[in-house]
Amino acid sequence: MPQKFYITTAIAYTSRKPHIGNSYEIVLTDAIARFKRMAGFDVFFLTGTDEHGQKIEDCAKQAGVSPKEYVDSIAAEIRTLCDLLGASYNKFIRTTDDYHEKVVQKIFKKLYEQGDIYKSKYEGLYCVPCESFFTQSQLVDGKCPDCGREVSPATEEAYFLRLGKYQKRLEDYIEQNPDFIYPESRKREMVNNFLKPGLQDLCVSRSSFTWGVPVDFDEGHIVYVWIDALSNYITALGYDPDGSGELFERYWPADAHVIGKDILRFHTIYWPILLMALGQELPHKVFGHPWLLLGEDKMSKSKGNVIYADALVEELGVDAVRWYLLAEMPHAQDGSITLERVVERYNADLANVLGNLVQRSISMVGKYFGGVLPAPQGEESAQDRELKELALSSLPAVSEAIDGFRLADACELLIELAKRANKYVDETAPWVLAKDEDLRGRLGTVLYNLIEVCRFLGVLLEPFMPATAKEILRQLNAGDSVGTQSLASFGGIAAGTELCAPSPLFARLKPEEALASIAARLGWAKV
Repeated sequence: MPQKFYITTAIAYTSRKPHIGNSYEIVLTDAIARFKRMAGFDVFFLTGTDEHGQKIEDCAKQAGVSPKEYVDSIAAEIRTLCDLLGASYNKFIRTTDDYHEKVVQKIFKKLYEQGDIYKSKYEGLYCVPCESFFTQSQLVDGKCPDCGREVSPATEEAYFLRLGKYQKRLEDYIEQNPDFIYPESRKREMVNNFLKPGLQDLCVSRSSFTWGVPVDFDEGHIVYVWIDALSNYITALGYDPDGSGELFERYWPADAHVIGKDILRFHTIYWPILLMALGQELPHKVFGHPWLLLGEDKMSKSKGNVIYADALVEELGVDAVRWYLLAEMPHAQDGSITLERVVERYNADLANVLGNLVQRSISMVGKYFGGVLPAPQGEESAQDRELKELALSSLPAVSEAIDGFRLADACELLIELAKRANKYVDETAPWVLAKDEDLRGRLGTVLYNLIEVCRFLGVLLEPFMPATAKEILRQLNAGDSVGTQSLASFGGIAAGTELCAPSPLFARLKPEEALASIAARLGWAKV
């Protein structure tokens, strides 16, 4: 049986269409899931939408529709965007799904009956956008510490989860599993800012609005967002306090929750404690990824500086957008997007390096050998060995980078391989070799090595740019040259293979024209 790998994104909140910073998470998680599948893992990839809460109720009221009509529309938009970006998820969960709501009610009741949830009264300060309560001491300059917006006084009867009961167990788990919260800087933040000062019991029901999962034993209360939303990671697998199904037994615990750094507290404190209270294993790792900023600012509709992934896809194609998001984002600090940088990286990485290598390599086989791949002959040169060694080292290096959530490093490794192959062309000068019939064997060796490097790239690029990877392998006529096992040795493509006619993978952009076209599509006056 192959080793299982269960990976999730945070579920997207259905208050509005996601901007490209939100889209980063789905592309990042998809690339990891795709690589693990290539490596032979039994992968389950979950994403979906978070559809309850006061903010949704308010948005629906402003739009003049029911909350369900509102979330149906936004959830459809989010799923369409996931599909557009090539997300290979196994399941898309909605927290309005009937099975999810029923199990959330069971979870709430179980926790109440075993004494982990109790009824009391809440008095404090509430941030509607974050759906979070705060004490006065937790505010920053009198405002929400998470989003910086205004908070308002709130008093209501509510149920609370006993966090303090499980604090020591959670601290021990974090100490015994040093990779549980990643990267290290995020772990220090959680431990120092939240665990060490001591955990206050968490409000887990609301009675001041109605759009949510009802507490079935206390009319007027709804299950608050954290139990509702966080439980999706197990309800999607068929978890049920009365007896779980085969999927849950097969895939839980999660190998990785991929989330934004702003919701780390909920996933590394509240969620583990919920699981402890339910008697379930904790996830192996929670990766709090950084934000994608526009220049140096957070994107917001009010600032008019929002970039949507679908607009960029219409201009540049899916794979170019995926590549930018994966190649440009550091794994431990915020990344940045500007339209200038999008165009610059498109030309530099995709047109000038990768596209150029594949097209010139296939073209030379066509020109000098009638499109039929020659067999390598004679002794290896130092350049041959260097190129082969770099190609063979790429798989373990890319694998290590992906396991460390350093997708930008993995992208850089692949571009470096393509650059080295382009340099190899200049060093060996096939056009010079072609002038001497005595060097025809050497010419065949050079071109074979180049085509084999293109095959390596075609396989390794699949998690990052699936359509491009498929097109490279098609042009090479490489057949089912997929899966990391096909890169165990250099020489996987057979001599005598008839290559397809080359076609450009990425046409070089004229920067000024491209920037004007993208800005117009986004509705910006100028870049």
